[in-house]
Amino acid sequence: MKLPFSPGPVPVPLWQLLGIRNGDDPELWGRLRATQLFVGRRLALFLLAANLSGAVAVSILFNGRVPHWWLATWFVGLVAVSTLITLRRLNTRHLAEGQASLQEMRDTALEGLALAAIWSFPPLVFAATAPAATFDLWMILSVLMTAAAFAMAPLVLAALSFIGGVAASAILLLLLQQAIIPALATLIFAALLVAACITRARFHVMLRAIELNLSDSNETVSLLLGEFEDSRADWLWETDAQRRLCRVSTRVASALGYTPDQLEGMSLLQALAGPSWDTGDFSPGLRLLADKLKRREPFRDLVLPVIVGGKQHWWEITASPRHDESGRFVGFRGVGSDVTEQRTSADKINRLARFDALTGLPNRLYVNEALARALAEAERWGSRAAFMMIDLDRFKAVNDTLGHPIGDRLLGRVAERLGQLITENELIGRLGGDEFAVVVNDATDPARVESLARTIIDTLSQPYEVDQHTLYIGASVGVATSPRDGRTAETLIRSADLALYRSKDAGGGVFHAYEPQLHVDAEERRVLEMALRKALDRGELQLDYQPVVDATSERLSGFEALLRWHNPEFGTISPAKFIPLAEETRLIGPIGEWVVRTACEEATRWPDDVRVAINVSPEQLHNPNFVAVVARTLASTKLAPHRLELEVTESVFMREGTGAVKVLDRILELGVRLSLDDFGTGYSSLGYLSRTRFSSIKIDRSFVTAAAKGVPEALAIIRAVVALAGSLGMATTAEGVETSDELTLVRALGVSKIQGFYFGRPLPVSEARALAGRTGPAFRAA
Repeated sequence: MKLPFSPGPVPVPLWQLLGIRNGDDPELWGRLRATQLFVGRRLALFLLAANLSGAVAVSILFNGRVPHWWLATWFVGLVAVSTLITLRRLNTRHLAEGQASLQEMRDTALEGLALAAIWSFPPLVFAATAPAATFDLWMILSVLMTAAAFAMAPLVLAALSFIGGVAASAILLLLLQQAIIPALATLIFAALLVAACITRARFHVMLRAIELNLSDSNETVSLLLGEFEDSRADWLWETDAQRRLCRVSTRVASALGYTPDQLEGMSLLQALAGPSWDTGDFSPGLRLLADKLKRREPFRDLVLPVIVGGKQHWWEITASPRHDESGRFVGFRGVGSDVTEQRTSADKINRLARFDALTGLPNRLYVNEALARALAEAERWGSRAAFMMIDLDRFKAVNDTLGHPIGDRLLGRVAERLGQLITENELIGRLGGDEFAVVVNDATDPARVESLARTIIDTLSQPYEVDQHTLYIGASVGVATSPRDGRTAETLIRSADLALYRSKDAGGGVFHAYEPQLHVDAEERRVLEMALRKALDRGELQLDYQPVVDATSERLSGFEALLRWHNPEFGTISPAKFIPLAEETRLIGPIGEWVVRTACEEATRWPDDVRVAINVSPEQLHNPNFVAVVARTLASTKLAPHRLELEVTESVFMREGTGAVKVLDRILELGVRLSLDDFGTGYSSLGYLSRTRFSSIKIDRSFVTAAAKGVPEALAIIRAVVALAGSLGMATTAEGVETSDELTLVRALGVSKIQGFYFGRPLPVSEARALAGRTGPAFRAA
């Protein structure tokens, strides 16, 4: 409980003291008002005696001076009123520990006014007929007001009413008799009595409030102590100078599973060691405790395992050495508590923080800690540690086609296989997604590390049976070894990641060890990425246009728009270098949108029979907004849809099954033409041709060059593609035609269109626009 007022110069507000208003804590003020009424009850008989004594004195004073029946009537009235008020006061026994309302306090004012009215008769009526008795009457009234100030002080409102009424009567009497100074003295005397009443009432209220506050505090402490006793979570213990338990409490004995008599005189270490006391197999915590006891040093929050009833518990103990008056060491005294539940919870939290919930393998945090320990040990002993990063190949296709639940179960199978490969020298963990890692504590034998990497790839590449699905994935591995590739965990992880990137870039299914050149390449990629992010805004990108001509008439049928990047710092950068970078960093979206818009705007300046072909990245087709980009561009440029041809490669279909087909179908609904680029260099699935309405198939330059050299396989492939395209109503375009012999060959094989340096290199926009305006056979390169 908190006191509802501050212990300052005016600690209790007057309005609450009088009972006119309630305080901030109505319940507490109800109890304080009850205390005021109860104190008034204890003084009720004293007040009655004071009134009766005063009545007798007045009767004697005015006997023979006023009519007897006046005195008798007044005396009977006073006795009746005083007795009634006394009975009301005595009837407040129930308020000793209860509550009192504001109305009950206000009613006391009526009691004071009733008494004051009765006592106004002697000065105003009796003294008028016997002025000589004025001084004696004034003395009687003064004593009566003093007695009332004492008896009615807790009931301030009643005291003020009575003292004020009697004093007003006495002052009026004195003023009528021209006794100004005695009247003024009476006023001051009454004011002093009122001040004394208020001070005494405040003292009573403050004292009671403090008592209530202490009572509630004691009750709270008692409850806390009771909870402490009932919880049986902590206990006190004590040893003598020989570290033997003494004055063993029932609490300590119960916690250890003994009786107090069994523990009395037993070594503290023996009691805590339990069964291990005989074997000497002590825990590190117990050894630390023994050292502290031996050195007589205080200790705090020492955690150690304790066997109780065949089960392991965890105790936390704190103690300080004890000394007698002469300073001689007499033992230890401390407190202990069972923290088994907290320890178990902490272990669970620690496991959740350091182990992967899906596979049960150590997570990234645990792997980093293990690698740091392995590097520290390797540096200490002058050996090597290694770190492998493993990335699953084709895992995303499983998630995309069969769903994440199947993918999660597949990850569990991968973890099981990896767990069967490692020994005590390695630790395997999952970094997240489809990335795993291996920490090799001792990597002094490079051949052994290389063999483990190959074994991991071979093992993870075996088929998996998951929910009646036979799944085929692979693995790529990057390896970094300390101290050559890094002396810290962060550096070694970065080196392994660069090596893994090289493995993935090589097509997957292989491992690479870190080389310094990888860091150089990565830095070059980082710098190029920063430059590429600004290239579009700086106007560094441009389109060149390579002519595509009809194989028979050699007339211009269209241009292929080819993206070029000219950077002031790095010069001309090959598309083979910056296009994959744009795809990886998701910059291909805004760049591809710019290419489509720019090429279509330029095509509107060409004759209506000249088309523009644009290469489309797989990343663009997997963006649902790409169809909207094409539609908006055609609408804004007013280019006829059939004059736009989008070229895609087979890799589009290898990523998400039929997802790309749906996007291409929506593009075809716009009236745009589609061309399958580099057919024959990938998987060359005929299913792609049957599911998507391509306008033409482009034959890769490698087949044209090989066929010109007489390679039978290349000739056969070109003939097959031309025949297949003809049967499906598609045109064919031969890329990379550079000589007259190549031209003659592809014409003989039946190719529809030709593209290559023989008819024109990629041209700047001004030259392409000029060429498009010509009539007749297309311009031939020298």
